[in-house]
Amino acid sequence: MIKSMTGFGKATQSFGNKTLSVEIRSVNSKQFDLYLKLPNPYKEKELDIRQLLAQQIERGKVECTLTIEENIEAAGLKLNTAVIKDYFNQIQSIAADLNIELTDRILGTILRLPDAMKAENESITEEEWKTVESTLSAALNAFDEFRRQEGQNLANDLLTRVNLILEYLANVEPYEKERIERIRTRLKTNMSEALPNNNIDPNRFEQELIYYLEKLDITEEKVRLQNHCNYFVQTLNEPVSNGRKLSFIAQEMGREINTIGSKANDAQIQKLVVMMKDELEKIKEQLGNIL
Repeated sequence: MIKSMTGFGKATQSFGNKTLSVEIRSVNSKQFDLYLKLPNPYKEKELDIRQLLAQQIERGKVECTLTIEENIEAAGLKLNTAVIKDYFNQIQSIAADLNIELTDRILGTILRLPDAMKAENESITEEEWKTVESTLSAALNAFDEFRRQEGQNLANDLLTRVNLILEYLANVEPYEKERIERIRTRLKTNMSEALPNNNIDPNRFEQELIYYLEKLDITEEKVRLQNHCNYFVQTLNEPVSNGRKLSFIAQEMGREINTIGSKANDAQIQKLVVMMKDELEKIKEQLGNIL
C-alpha cells in the first residue's frame, strides 16, 4: 500500500506536573528534511529524537514540535537573577539614550522575557525520557495512519488513470486496421499517378508495402505499454510504498506512448496518444507526493 508524503500526527501525555505535546507534519521532498523544535531540557536528546523520526518517516520535509506545559507552582521555578539584571541594565541604557523615564512596572515586563525564570532542575530523567518516547511513538502512529489514508486516495486516483490509458490503448486497434488499408490505397494511387501505364509489379509492390508497414507497426509498443501498466498496478498493490519505483515505471510508459505517437501516421490514433499523455502527466504529478 502506498503512502503519501503529506502527513500530520499529534499526541499529548501528562507526566508529573507537566503536559507534553508532540506535533508532526510533513510535505513532499526528495529526501528527509527535518525542522525540529525542542524545549531546552530535551536538547540533550535531540540526536536520539532525530534518529527516531528519520527511521519512521523515511522521506519528506518534516516539522516536529515538542512543547511542555508546566504547573508553575509545582515546577519549582526560581528567578534567574543574573539574566534579570542584564535585561534591566540594557533597558536602562536604552531608556537613558532615548530620554525615557523607567517605572516600577518595567520589572513585570522583564519577568516575562525569555529565561527570566528557571527551573531548579532542567535535566531530563530516565522516566521522563520514556514518556517522551511513548508520546513521540503515539504521534508517529497517528502521522503514519494519516499518510496511509492519503496514500489510499492517491492509489485510487492513479488506478483510475492507468485504466484510462489502457482503455485508450484498446481503442487504437480499430483505427490501426483502417490505417493499414488507407496507406495501401494511398501508395497504390500515388504509384498509379506516377506510372500512368500501370507498369507495376504486384509482388514488388507488396514487398515494399510490407517493408513500409513494418516501420509503422506499433504492435510491440502496445504490448510493452500494456505490460508496463500491469506492472504499475502490481507495484501499486504491494505492501510497501514504492514511489520511486512507480516513477521509473511511469517513465517507461511514457516512452512507449511517445513511440506510438511517432509511428501513428493517423489523426485518430494521435488524438488517443494525446489523451494517454494527458493521463500520464497527471500520474507523474501525483507520484511526486508518494513515499
